[in-house]
Amino acid sequence: MMDPKNPTAPPTRRHIVNGLGTGLVAAPALLGVAQAQQGNPQGSSGQATSPPLLQNPTDKYPKPPFPPQQQDWPGLTSRMEPRPDHGETSYRGSGRLTGRRALVTGGDSGIGRAAVIAFAREGADVAINYLPEEEPDAREVIALIEAEGRKAVAIPGDITDEEFCRRLVSDAVQQLGGLDILVNNAARQTAQPSIEDITTEQFDATMKTNLYAMFWITKAALPHLPPGATIINTASVVAYNPPESILDYSCTKAGIVAFTKSLAKQLASRGIRVNAVAPGPYWTPLQPSGGQLPDALPTFGADSPLGRPGQPAEIASTYVLLAAPDSSYTTGSVLGSTGGNVGP
Repeated sequence: MMDPKNPTAPPTRRHIVNGLGTGLVAAPALLGVAQAQQGNPQGSSGQATSPPLLQNPTDKYPKPPFPPQQQDWPGLTSRMEPRPDHGETSYRGSGRLTGRRALVTGGDSGIGRAAVIAFAREGADVAINYLPEEEPDAREVIALIEAEGRKAVAIPGDITDEEFCRRLVSDAVQQLGGLDILVNNAARQTAQPSIEDITTEQFDATMKTNLYAMFWITKAALPHLPPGATIINTASVVAYNPPESILDYSCTKAGIVAFTKSLAKQLASRGIRVNAVAPGPYWTPLQPSGGQLPDALPTFGADSPLGRPGQPAEIASTYVLLAAPDSSYTTGSVLGSTGGNVGP
């Protein structure tokens, strides 16, 4: 509003307030338009107010064919071509998990890594579990958490061991000062053309990594989880449409869906929510380290309706949604991110 005594003077706060009058309803909208026009880029933990550019999801990320590549289990992000995107440069937080404390298994790479980055940028302190062979990936994640000013706790170890699972939880609780988000994400996947090729040792390792560990870790965590806490399990599209080459893995993912739905009913009265995420074909170290048959890897994800595999960055916000208090009425649910494949 112009000062009538000095038309060239900038408006004072009193003039602005008085001039708004009955126009207060319109002010937020006008402010929003101004911010959108000017843009307000922030750091990795800030909110970006500039409207994002729309992008066709079919060509947002690399499509098959991919170079032939194989790694020894459990595989490393740095050896993948193309390297997966976990949201390292793209995820922007908005404080949705400020003050929260999370434990994420398999947090060094793949979908777990994307969830960890998102949690830290939303304000959470995070403990990650991984195998000792995955230390190079884990060091990168720890640095990303600390770059957000959040506490990072690295707890390497083998979750197929029950005693280690109990120690993992107790160490995480002690070093984080508590626990209110648990993400059971680590998994073992070994493709075989026939049930006759699946050894008892492979079957046992898959079951212990994907099901037993989830049971052990969740049971150990429950005494520490307060009302409002959340448990998120990583299931898979293969629980609904199992391919022929990963029979044992598909069994475990179907089991995770049932575990999630049953446990959600048990814990509802305690105010603890339990949900799952069901990814489709995602480009992670799980695939070249035995998760796909070697001749199938170059075309991985090509048969999805979007024509490509997902990148871990594309699913991180789903974990944030299930961890955040906004979704307080969501429990016993399985949220899919399948690229259009049959799923939940």
